[in-house]
Amino acid sequence: MFKKLRNKMIEEENREMAESSIKQSEARSMDEPLTTPSSSSGALAQELQCSICLDAFIDPVSTPCGHNFCKSCLNQCWENSQTYNCPLCKENFRRRPDLKINTTLREVVLLIKEKSGQSKSEVLCDICDDIKMKALKTCVVCQSSYCQTHLEPHQRVPKLKKHKLIDPVENLEDHICQKHDKPLELFCRDDQMCVCFLCAVTNHKTHNTVSIEEESEERKPQLMKMQTDVKQMIQGRMKRIQDLKSSAKLRKETSEKEKAESIELFTDLIRSIERCQSELLEMMDQKQRAAEKQTEEFIKELEQEITELKRRDTELEHLSHTEDHLHLLQIYPSMSRPAHTSSWTEISVSDTHESVGNLRKALTQLQETLDEKLRKTVSPELKRIQRYAVDVTLDPDTANPFLILSDDGKQVTCGDIELEFIDNTKRFDYCYNVLAKEGFSSGRFYFEVQVKGKTEWDLGVVRESINRKRVVTLTPENGYWTVVLRTEDHYQAYESHPVSLSLRVKPQVVGVFVDYEEGLVSFYDVKSRFHIYSFTGQSFTEKLFPFFSPSDNEGENAVPLIISHVR
Repeated sequence: MFKKLRNKMIEEENREMAESSIKQSEARSMDEPLTTPSSSSGALAQELQCSICLDAFIDPVSTPCGHNFCKSCLNQCWENSQTYNCPLCKENFRRRPDLKINTTLREVVLLIKEKSGQSKSEVLCDICDDIKMKALKTCVVCQSSYCQTHLEPHQRVPKLKKHKLIDPVENLEDHICQKHDKPLELFCRDDQMCVCFLCAVTNHKTHNTVSIEEESEERKPQLMKMQTDVKQMIQGRMKRIQDLKSSAKLRKETSEKEKAESIELFTDLIRSIERCQSELLEMMDQKQRAAEKQTEEFIKELEQEITELKRRDTELEHLSHTEDHLHLLQIYPSMSRPAHTSSWTEISVSDTHESVGNLRKALTQLQETLDEKLRKTVSPELKRIQRYAVDVTLDPDTANPFLILSDDGKQVTCGDIELEFIDNTKRFDYCYNVLAKEGFSSGRFYFEVQVKGKTEWDLGVVRESINRKRVVTLTPENGYWTVVLRTEDHYQAYESHPVSLSLRVKPQVVGVFVDYEEGLVSFYDVKSRFHIYSFTGQSFTEKLFPFFSPSDNEGENAVPLIISHVR
């Protein structure tokens, strides 16, 4: 059992080592070209560096949080310190960790150095007095390093010839048993550790022990495989970086094209409006001038008829008092005929009603054209963001006790009775609110909610840390990005100061889109394919959750909010 546990620990160390290397590779490679296979050893060597001294690991040790550092570098950081934390991720440890050298990682570093042609640090002879010569070998029995001259006794004296000589090393204490002060010449496969001869005949006498040379030769293929795996992981992530860059570039080009098309569209609309306005004003001026001319002509005719009627009135007045009866009878037929005048009862001056009607008709046509163009603009955008649809389910642990959730977690309505629930910090205890189970702290996501038939509702997203135990103001400052309906037809976006929204069509399904990195929250009328409102330039620093409030159940508002399947 101990052997399995030891093996598991070694595998875990290797995994953490690889993950740490990859994370550092990704951080340093955002702007670097993809490494070719021939240079992958050099790239891997860069990843096997201490983040404190920025050099290749020397006696690497692993912290409990999984990061690796040179043993001396980490000890120096913690020297004379009352608190101990990871220099990389700043995780605090209750007590100073007992640091053990990660032998597997150290072997990988040495192997990479050999592959890349890097020479080990120069070890000097311990016997030379004045000018220290470069050591040729290190004796693990004498625990000293010797140059060619001072190594001669070990090559000549029979007793010294039995000593174990290795390539020069600085960290000789790693080759010596700390308990018996003897060379570590054997490897215990049961306990997965190097031991000396005395250890092998005492504590490990019943264990499977082999020479360290034999075990090392068996480990080298594993190290090579580990190296290959790490290279592949680095290459894969570098390829992913290139893919992301290409995707970002394509998305930027697409966005710029859409911006240009939108500018052209709205420029055409503005020109159409200006042209229509000019034509309508010109038409109204023409109508006014025609009406004024017609009025002048009517007045002139009326004045002429009045003059003729006055003359006739004078003649009739004279005839009514004349004594010349013969003359009266002779002229009577002509005077009894109606005067030659127009019938003014059916004639009127053309007014502006017709012009106003034409204006309204033109404006209606223009509005329909504008709506159609806007719909054509929003439709591709809505279709694009619908690709980021996520499966959203209501979280009963957050629901106000008056809310009733469907078994599948897709519908919510307000009831008349307060249900009995165990209170918790996540639950809304005053407002009729509920959150989704799913939260998002990066990327883009989109969901749709059916609001058909309701007279009041709240929809949007909120940050995880909102206060859920009292009445709050739905503003971005308080962690709410919402659009609401009140009193059947009053729509508002709850900015710092509520913004009234003029919607020509009552939404049946509302789509909510969030781009976390861009700080964008947008709302859409899915059926009419219209953009309702957007919160822009926001800064998100914690997880966001979809937010729902069906409001109370008075009258028609008793119908539920329904999380729709995005088609």
